Amino acid sequence: MPITSSAIKAMRQSARRKQRRQPVKTTMKTMIRKVTLAAKEGKNAEVLKLLPQAYKAIDMAAKKNIIHWKNAARKKSGMAKLASTKK
Repeated sequence: MPITSSAIKAMRQSARRKQRRQPVKTTMKTMIRKVTLAAKEGKNAEVLKLLPQAYKAIDMAAKKNIIHWKNAARKKSGMAKLASTKK
């Protein structure tokens, strides 16, 4: 446990930030997982339906600085490859 008052405050801030970021990150990961599983199962229609939702989740995470914008671009590119190869 932190001892100094500044460390105690930093811990509170960190916990608050984690609580605020976690739903966005969880949503993003869930959408990526859904697209990936649908692609592996060969459900092309479902992949194309889920792709915009996954893009939105990734873009929101990048906009809120939860992930770097280049990380977001890499994730989107990988999902686009999945969708194009499964046609």
